[in-house]
Amino acid sequence: MKKAHLTIVLSAVITSVTVAKENKIELNMNENPFFTEYTTPFAVPPFDKIRMEHYKPAFLQGMEEHRKEIEAIIKNTAIPDFENTIVALDQCGKRLRNVSSVFFGLNSANTSNEMQALNKELSPLTSKHYDDIMLNKNLFDKVKYVYERRNDANFNKEQKKLLEETYKDFVRSGAGLSEEKQNRLRELNGQISLLQLAFSQNMLKETNDFQLIIDKKEDLSGLPQSLINVAADEAKASGMDGKWIFTLHNPSIMPFLQFSDNRELREKIFMGYLNRGNNNNDTDNKDVVKQLVTLRLEKAKLLGYENYAAFALENRMAKNEKNVYELLDNVWVPALAKAKEEAADLQAMMRKEGVAGELKGWDWRYYNEKVKKEKYDIDENEVRPYFKLENVLEGLFYVVNKLYNLSFTEIKDIPKPHDEALAFECKNADGTHRGVLYMDFFPRASKRGGAWCGSYRTQTYKDGKRVGPVVTIVCNFTKPSAGLPALLSIDEAETMFHEFGHALHNFFKDVHYYGVSSVPRDFVELPSQVMEHWVLEPEVLKVYAKHYRTGETIPEALVVKIDNSSKYGQGFATSEYLQASFLDMDYHVLKEIPASFDILKFESASMNSRNALSQIPPRYRTTYFNHTMGGGYTAGYYSYMWSEVLDADAFNAFKETGDLFDANTAKKFRDFILTPGSIDDAMDMYKNFRGKEPSIEPLLINRGLK
Repeated sequence: MKKAHLTIVLSAVITSVTVAKENKIELNMNENPFFTEYTTPFAVPPFDKIRMEHYKPAFLQGMEEHRKEIEAIIKNTAIPDFENTIVALDQCGKRLRNVSSVFFGLNSANTSNEMQALNKELSPLTSKHYDDIMLNKNLFDKVKYVYERRNDANFNKEQKKLLEETYKDFVRSGAGLSEEKQNRLRELNGQISLLQLAFSQNMLKETNDFQLIIDKKEDLSGLPQSLINVAADEAKASGMDGKWIFTLHNPSIMPFLQFSDNRELREKIFMGYLNRGNNNNDTDNKDVVKQLVTLRLEKAKLLGYENYAAFALENRMAKNEKNVYELLDNVWVPALAKAKEEAADLQAMMRKEGVAGELKGWDWRYYNEKVKKEKYDIDENEVRPYFKLENVLEGLFYVVNKLYNLSFTEIKDIPKPHDEALAFECKNADGTHRGVLYMDFFPRASKRGGAWCGSYRTQTYKDGKRVGPVVTIVCNFTKPSAGLPALLSIDEAETMFHEFGHALHNFFKDVHYYGVSSVPRDFVELPSQVMEHWVLEPEVLKVYAKHYRTGETIPEALVVKIDNSSKYGQGFATSEYLQASFLDMDYHVLKEIPASFDILKFESASMNSRNALSQIPPRYRTTYFNHTMGGGYTAGYYSYMWSEVLDADAFNAFKETGDLFDANTAKKFRDFILTPGSIDDAMDMYKNFRGKEPSIEPLLINRGLK
């Protein structure tokens, strides 16, 4: 009796606990923004209500729902066709897509230790989840069945491309491999994902941890007051009131290297920048890189490619490594020659000022400013007052409105990804809604470096109606401080226009399927880079370049100086970019990775084989080269130069009309470049716009290399 009674009691307790857990889950789901339809303006993510504890349940539930949707496709007894297989596959996974876009967007723009820890926890789970889909034989058989009968169906162009891309994705993901090879591929995907994550997190920590602390006023000699003010604010925030802190974030280190008269301090911050991820500590990236390139190579070979570059380039405009190297080499020769001329100028300036010794990397930007001042009577501090951030933004909106009849209206009462972000509604010429744009301008420890454009919702269709995207632009620009507004450098102004080009690509894209939404990596920079061309056009400068104190329009004489000096320094800028592009490719064309592989020696050999100047390191050295080692631009950093061939030629299409805002040319660019997604082949899109393939000549001329 006692035993039976105990069993009944335990059963009751277990039932009670189970009910309690289910009620708790139901309560959590009701409280979790990811488990309900967004009721925010324009259905943007409810950032103000999302908390850390909401992410993991949403990811787990999202993966479970996605798995069930895939299972339903497989179990469907109807003959596989485009709608019940290809479209069903393309459209499933909504909750997982929603939580992923928010989590990964914020993990880049406003991360925390908790988010990074969860990212590590989720990485193997999401890797397995997608492998389970792409390596599912029954699912692949259905996709293959539809693909093999593609010529019997009356598909439109977009449907045909979705089918082709879906089939290709399965093949490239290993769907045709044996079970043994698929199991190894799963292991490789999981390990690569974790290593890329570790690389990025190490780089962020190394960047944030470095501080150049100055406590003597005389050591600030040469620095602009705006930079000194920001450094004082940084020190005060760190509990060091009365001192100045300079960091490795670009708005701090780059002007420091340009203007600091203290050569020893320039060397200190320069070497701190150069050695990120290379400090033999727990955030050192050398072994991470070695493992990454080794595993990527093994993955490529497992899939039937001779190296990782061959695998990565197959889906891009370049197609193969030969075409990439040919482009890079063609630009490298004149760029190196120009860099040597510049080095001679800078060395002569050092001698003129009585500085002994050879020109070093930490001298380049400093003496480049002095030479520009001597040659063209211009320096950055003369220009910045005319580039107040708000004015540059106004100029950007002016250009976009003139080109595409779009307007941007600030939205105050809307959830934002960060308190510092601004929100805008993008409207068509007739006032109808096109999308939402967030802009987040200034550095912080929770934000990774650089600038980028992403989306919290990509353009799609629902019930036959177009749903506008929710786009975000994230930058690391010079902060306002001590009564001064944010005064941008020319480079920062160009970055704003650049990222806005990506945003326009998002706003104008008009496709019905996620699978045809993304263009090739070496085409994606065309819409962004072409926008940079309008920044310094005199016609545009007169609209927005107004002195932050007086409101005076930038003087014609200063515009002439900017134009005359714009090509000086391109030897440096082009060669540092090309060196990083070569380095990325050199790693990924390797066909064998020896056990004794030394990352630093390999990097040096890559530079030395091309006679690179020692004073110009690659824009990104291996241990902080997040574009390639963190994923995204792996065997693809060359894409900026590839796209520059396109954008330089494309901007000529406007100039040839005699009108920078020629309506017909802008419409063609919108219709043939910005709208189709990847429905058309990338080169076909360009030829549809331009009427011909691009020439490299405009690029060389723009950079002053010819």
